Amino acid sequence: MTISRRDLLAKTGFGLGTAALGTLLGAPKAFPNFAPKAKRVIFLFQAGGPSHLDLLDYKPYMKGRFDEDIPPSIFGTQRITGMVAHQDRFPVMPTMYGFQQYGKSGQWVSDLLPETGKIADDICVLRGLHTEAINHDPAITFIQTGSQLPGRPSMGAWVDYGLGSENENLPAFVVLNSTPSNGMADQGLLARLWGAGFLPSRYQGVQFRGGGDAVLHLSNPPGISREQRRGQLDGLAALNKRLQERVGDPEIETRIAQYEMAYRMQTSVPELVDASKEPESVLKLYGDDARKPGTFAANCLLARRLAERNVRFIQLYHRGWDHHGGLTEKLPVLARDIDRASAALVTDLKQRGMLDDTLVIWGGEFGRTPYAQGPSKVNSYGRDHHGRVFSMWMAGGGVKRGVSYGASDEYGFNVAEGGVHVHDLQATILHLLGIDHQRLTFPFQGRNFRLTDVHGRVVKEILA
Repeated sequence: MTISRRDLLAKTGFGLGTAALGTLLGAPKAFPNFAPKAKRVIFLFQAGGPSHLDLLDYKPYMKGRFDEDIPPSIFGTQRITGMVAHQDRFPVMPTMYGFQQYGKSGQWVSDLLPETGKIADDICVLRGLHTEAINHDPAITFIQTGSQLPGRPSMGAWVDYGLGSENENLPAFVVLNSTPSNGMADQGLLARLWGAGFLPSRYQGVQFRGGGDAVLHLSNPPGISREQRRGQLDGLAALNKRLQERVGDPEIETRIAQYEMAYRMQTSVPELVDASKEPESVLKLYGDDARKPGTFAANCLLARRLAERNVRFIQLYHRGWDHHGGLTEKLPVLARDIDRASAALVTDLKQRGMLDDTLVIWGGEFGRTPYAQGPSKVNSYGRDHHGRVFSMWMAGGGVKRGVSYGASDEYGFNVAEGGVHVHDLQATILHLLGIDHQRLTFPFQGRNFRLTDVHGRVVKEILA
């Protein structure tokens, strides 16, 4: 039977009982290829495709070209989705929102994101991102797992596999799903987006809920004391150990380890999710929504608390950005949801001296089209999916501050300079964590797989 290097290490360190498993799981399993700049990642993922043209990519050229057709020289051979396949023309749709320059860096940011503008000197805006997918599921799967097809490990799982945990009482990879304030969640988020794929299942993300028990099935059943649970787990571990010795399945070790982790989380999680002892100044920084479990603001505050406890990868999802129509009614609501809290997270980490070694990322799976979907009206429009170029921002964790990298053309349609492919983004994230993306591999079905598949470059131009 072929086993991976990490499975071999797990087997040679395997021991029965709380103390032995605690040592095995809690000790850093990290083998970074070089000194990391970031110890942890908080990815504020905006599912649905936020419009770069209305938020982060200022295009004054488009203002005087309202309702003109996108020139063929710009449109080129762009694939279109089924949502606009019936349109006989693709009229230019400038944003109806103003943009301002912020900070000493002079970053252009939409009036919809005034709080983000206030941290302009702390963020690096990527304006030349591009992806291969044009629909949500393959695009989200691609940016989360490195493949448009389901079945690959998520980025958080790869990071856990490569570096391990620095907190024996919490998972290395935690997922937080936020509820949009307008109640319109749009596309669903499938658990495979934070799954382990073909990696051992111990590396999958653990989802924390916004209400009730933060983690399902963590509480003891009625009538079962903590001491009784301890005895049950010891008995189960003994049975599983005997089975493991007979069949040699790494998933059995995963099962034992996850039972032990759940036992420790019974005390660590309630304290973690209780933000009632946070200073009033901190709650005000994040805004009133920070007091409402499950909101984006509350999850940003929880992400900071997780980062303080050295959780390695925190994936925070916020849905509702798929604005094919009614963008001008829906986008301001979504922007209000995320603007203050995102900026507060960066500010909070900076005040605590944690921003230098915490990488914060904000963005979605693609952007929106420079042309209108449906009727083109100055103050009422929709936009289709657009993967040819879109924008994100990053902060902390070894990234340059107060800069932008890359640019779209004058229509915001194509990459004009500084293109960053999704695999480039993934390679750069791993690099900041001290991992060579070409060396983080796992053997499966006859080949070595990696997050960045067969290509990807580190975007050294944005490294501090």
